[in-house]
Amino acid sequence: MYNSVSNTVIGFLNLLTLLASIPIIGAGLWMARSSTTCEKFLQTPLLVIGFVILIVSLAGFIGACFRVTWALWFYLLVMLFLIAALMGITIFGFVVTSHGGVAEVPGKVYKEYHLENYSPWLKKRISNPHYWMPIRACILGSKTCAAIVSWTPIDYQTKNMSPLQSGCCKPPTSCNYGATLESQDPDCSRWNNDPTVLCYDCDSCKAAVLEDMRRDWQKISVLNIVMVVVLIAIYSVGCCAFENAKLAETGYHYGENRMYKLRPRWDFYWWRRLHDRRHQIY
Repeated sequence: MYNSVSNTVIGFLNLLTLLASIPIIGAGLWMARSSTTCEKFLQTPLLVIGFVILIVSLAGFIGACFRVTWALWFYLLVMLFLIAALMGITIFGFVVTSHGGVAEVPGKVYKEYHLENYSPWLKKRISNPHYWMPIRACILGSKTCAAIVSWTPIDYQTKNMSPLQSGCCKPPTSCNYGATLESQDPDCSRWNNDPTVLCYDCDSCKAAVLEDMRRDWQKISVLNIVMVVVLIAIYSVGCCAFENAKLAETGYHYGENRMYKLRPRWDFYWWRRLHDRRHQIY
């Protein structure tokens, strides 16, 4: 009864994760083909996670339902790797996103963002031209700043902005263009009224991108914690299914125990001593 229940449960769970991998792979392929999304850095992890879940779930489903021992071995090994990888990613995500946040602007509803408030790893990554230029082009193509072009001075006083609008579509509020710019925020001199320039090269724009990434990353980290707990639960049931598959094949927990005429296998005497010890105890 226990054998049937554990194999049925692991088979059902892996069938669900097998089906769940299909939209994950589809989302990764859609992002790879899309030219308007700014989340291109997520397409590779999405595809990798989707295909890994697909392969692992398929191996676990076959191993549990058809008692294929090698498939369960593969399933348990990769599941252990996924659990360790998710735990590492989660810890890393919390560490690098622990810095940052908004800066209040007196008399304004919107907030501003400063690059120096974020972790060194994120600042180094966002300052790399190879990484930043595709993001800059994506923000420019997304028409993020078009929504505030027609704002009046009153709108700037009473309306809120997204991090990208605040950091990329306007100069810092502290800028005073009636005075010399040398002593002011360097972003003040980077600002340009040209719609293709604006403040896309400003540190405030990079900080706004990091703020969006920080918020998304914290959400993903919370999801990762849930996934780690779920994977540990599935892994535990998978271990039971593996034990049952070995026991159903040979009657021994650790595989076949053939005894040859002249040289018994190494675990024959171990199992015999364990059997005799049980009889002595009971």
